[in-house]
Amino acid sequence: MTDRISKSLLVTVAAVCTMLLMVYAAYSRPWYFNNSSNLVGLVALEFLIVAVWLYRRAFYPVVLVTFLMAGSNLPVGSGWSAGRWVVLAVGASVGLILVVKDRGYRFGLFHLLAFFGVLTAVISAAVSLYPNIALLKVLSLLLLFVYAGTGARMAVTGREDRFFRGLLIGCEIFVAANAFFYAVGIQAMGNPNSLGATMGMAAAPILLWGVLLGGDPSVHRRRIFLYTICMYMVFMSRARAGMAAAVISSAILCIALRRYKLLIQGLVVLAIVGSAASIVRPELIPSEASSLIYKDQEEGILMSRVSPWKTALDSIRDHPWFGTGLGTAATDFEVKEGLGMFASSQSVTKEHGSSFLAVFEGVGLVGVIPLFLLLGLLLIRVFRTLVWMRQSGLASHAAVPLAIAVFASFVHAVFEDWMFAPGNYLCVFFWTLAFILNDVAPRTSFSGLARNWNPKPVQHVANGVVPSR
Repeated sequence: MTDRISKSLLVTVAAVCTMLLMVYAAYSRPWYFNNSSNLVGLVALEFLIVAVWLYRRAFYPVVLVTFLMAGSNLPVGSGWSAGRWVVLAVGASVGLILVVKDRGYRFGLFHLLAFFGVLTAVISAAVSLYPNIALLKVLSLLLLFVYAGTGARMAVTGREDRFFRGLLIGCEIFVAANAFFYAVGIQAMGNPNSLGATMGMAAAPILLWGVLLGGDPSVHRRRIFLYTICMYMVFMSRARAGMAAAVISSAILCIALRRYKLLIQGLVVLAIVGSAASIVRPELIPSEASSLIYKDQEEGILMSRVSPWKTALDSIRDHPWFGTGLGTAATDFEVKEGLGMFASSQSVTKEHGSSFLAVFEGVGLVGVIPLFLLLGLLLIRVFRTLVWMRQSGLASHAAVPLAIAVFASFVHAVFEDWMFAPGNYLCVFFWTLAFILNDVAPRTSFSGLARNWNPKPVQHVANGVVPSR
């Protein structure tokens, strides 16, 4: 009781002092408040202070929204390009302080591999042609790993119900907002590939998990409707990596939970929606269905990826041990302009067509070993969770949505370069979920998982009764 009173008194004193300071600043330096940029920055700072104060409950969605807005095509997105790094740095610093103070979180092989991956990336950056840019990329990855290993885990621990309920609601709002923007002709995500990636890799598997939870009929119908809209936008984007991630992850989730009837029903509904769309808006449907899969039927299904894959492999052969530096690559064009400490340039970045080839090219064989071991350990967590799902048939546990979202991310990363690009919102989403999954996934052998592993259930996320521990 005394601690609560002291905390309330501290908040009151801080609020009064801040208000007096703002009044003094407005009176003595009014020109500061005539600049719209200063006002926006002040409001953003206030929101950041509130998010830090409510760190466990509010900071994780703030991080996701900040990076998502920075990567969007909306007018508000430009202001977050630099602000996202401030948010991530604050989140990593506060999370590290709280974890050290709490001492209730376990760090193991997964976190050690992440640390060594960053350490070897620093060595690659030191021998890069663009060391400043490469070092900044590595620093960004370090901040992301620190936040994912501290703040993101704290957002879930002891709050599983609220966290996954918020994750589901966030996906519903995201799909509904994009559907609205798409309907009025606004490309909110910037390009079809980004739309397909976010819908297919993040929204589709999590919304389908929400559908499988059941619960209140109105909530269940709403999630089915939004999942259908989500899949519609994935296919209308014609982003093949997004389509593959959505379809494969959805099928794996249904098969793992033995929901074969739902899988067949989903395929039928998608066929009906596609047929209806071809009647209502025929201009959105390609003249041949095969063009959804082939960009050029004469060249083959993966021809658009062959060129970046070949270029990346050539670069790996030229720099096999330490790579070219994380996030940088030598191109065919000579770089003539000077590169500042905090500047980037299109001439030192390129499309790789695969996250795994991109990181291999960036850090070389020495640096890629701990990172690939890290991904391998993560895949083991995913497959053990899928085996447990197959044996138990239960969907109401924290590891289920995390495992299926991470699985969809792996499928998508085979064809797109984002997994080790910390400025990308997909990268932030993936690694925060990956560090959380490492905490809640089973670690026993495949045999007898249903008997040996008893994960913590998500109790009320579906607004219904879920089996308890």
